[in-house]
Amino acid sequence: MSTGGGAAARVTATAALLLSLALIGGCGSSSDKSTATTATGAEASQSNEPSLAATPVDVHELPLGDDMYTTGAAKKGYVYSCIANFSGGGAFAQGPWIDAEAGTWDLTEKIYVEGRVDWRSQFSEEVNGSERDLEGNGLPPQPSGEFPVSESDPAYEYDRNPNSISEYDLRAALPANPQRTGEASCVGGTIGVMKSGVPLFSAFDAGGRDAVATEIQDSCDAHPEKTGQYHYHGLSSCLYASSSDARSELLGWALDGFGIYVERDSEGTMLSSADLDQCHGRTGTIEWDGKQRRMYHYVMTLDFPYAVACYRGSPIEEADGLALGAPDSPLP
Repeated sequence: MSTGGGAAARVTATAALLLSLALIGGCGSSSDKSTATTATGAEASQSNEPSLAATPVDVHELPLGDDMYTTGAAKKGYVYSCIANFSGGGAFAQGPWIDAEAGTWDLTEKIYVEGRVDWRSQFSEEVNGSERDLEGNGLPPQPSGEFPVSESDPAYEYDRNPNSISEYDLRAALPANPQRTGEASCVGGTIGVMKSGVPLFSAFDAGGRDAVATEIQDSCDAHPEKTGQYHYHGLSSCLYASSSDARSELLGWALDGFGIYVERDSEGTMLSSADLDQCHGRTGTIEWDGKQRRMYHYVMTLDFPYAVACYRGSPIEEADGLALGAPDSPLP
C-alpha cells in the first residue's frame, strides 16, 4: 500500500462527490448537496417502466435510524435484524450534522476521514452453473482514508476508529438465479458484497445506531472494523459512475443472491425508501448477467435503511472472510 496526502486529496474527493450529487443526487459528502437526482455507469440499463415515479428526499433532513430495527418480522422502514443485542462501540460523540431532538441528520454537513492510502485490490466474480463465485482479498480498488484515525484529523473529535485496514481471503458462492421465498428473513451484520469486492454491512453500528449518520467513514463511505475488514454501510459514490441518463446500475449482490442496484425514474430522481418494499427492494426490469430481465432486486438509497433491510431469498449460511451474523451474534 502507499499513503498520500490529506487536504488536497480530500478537496479532490469532495469535488468528485459534488459532481456526483449534481448528476445523481449523490451520496455522502461534507460539501453542499441537494435533493437526489440521477446516476449511471457501464453496467447501467434503461428501464421500460416510464410510470415509475421516485419520491425525493431532503438531504438536509434525512431520518435518523437509531434503534430502527425489529426482531420478530419485517416492517417497512426498519431493519429486520437477526441481532437482538447491540452492545458494541463505534463513534463516541455525535457530530453537529445530527439533530437528535428532531431525529434527522444533514448529509451535506457530515465530514470524512482524511488521508489517501492506495491498495492492491483483487476481486473476481464468475457464474458457474447455479452459483455466482466471488473471490478477493477484501482491499478496496480505490484509495481509502487513513486508518487508524489520526489525532490531527477533524474526524477524531467524534469517531476515533483505532482499526487498520487488513487483507484477508474472501470466498463466497451466492445463488446465481435467486428465488423469492414465502417469507422474508432477518439480516445479520454483513448483508452483501459489492462490485468493488468490499463487503456491505447493515445500516447499524455495533451499538444499534444509524452507522451512515453517526460513524465517520472515508470519502468512499467506508471504514474498517476491529478485525480490519473494510466495509460500507450505505451508498458510496465510489461504486458507480456519475454521468448520463441510465436508470439502473448494479452495485453488488446481497447474500441471498439478488442484485443490489441504484435506480432513478424517468426524470432522473433517485429512488428512496418510500418507493420500496419492507426489504428495501422492488420487482422491475434490470440488466442481469448481460440480459434485460424483470426480477426482484434491492435498491440502495440515501435514506435509512439504505440497503437490504431483510432477505427476500435464501441467504448463504457460510463463506470465507464474511461474518454472516447468526441470530443474537454481535456485529462483526
